[in-house]
Amino acid sequence: MNSIFHRTSVRQYEDRAVEQEKTELMLRAAMAAPSAMNQQPWEYYAVTDKEIIGKLSESTPYTGCAKEAPLVFVAAYRRECLRPMYAHIDMSASVENLLLEADELGLGAVWMGIAPLEDRMETVKRIVDMPDELEAFALIACGYPLKEQVQQDRYDEARVHYIR
Repeated sequence: MNSIFHRTSVRQYEDRAVEQEKTELMLRAAMAAPSAMNQQPWEYYAVTDKEIIGKLSESTPYTGCAKEAPLVFVAAYRRECLRPMYAHIDMSASVENLLLEADELGLGAVWMGIAPLEDRMETVKRIVDMPDELEAFALIACGYPLKEQVQQDRYDEARVHYIR
């Protein structure tokens, strides 16, 4: 569980491809996440096409760091799932699993939110030619970190409330 205390948002990457085996391990971790009523609403696009990555990097004001990433995941969810109101929660757990596995594999990644902003969701959906039954949730740029980063300690005892 050291990845929980090591993972940081990595926005700069080496010019080096991510191996297919590592890509699959991250996707396996993502799909091992818990979900409401085990609905597993997730679908993932693993994008290595530089032209598509370039378009994704321009899809919002905050996705520019994806431009030089060798791999960008597009996390999506099925609109028709058992409990649609929980899809964003399920997807958040899934993306966090992917980020932790990326760190475990010596990779760096950054989560770039798309949902719930409909214009951004539609832009990403159009770029990857997503079918109507899917909704774009997030972009995750991924690759070998250009430099080592240290995670800050975010623990704040003042935010902990014990009821005994």
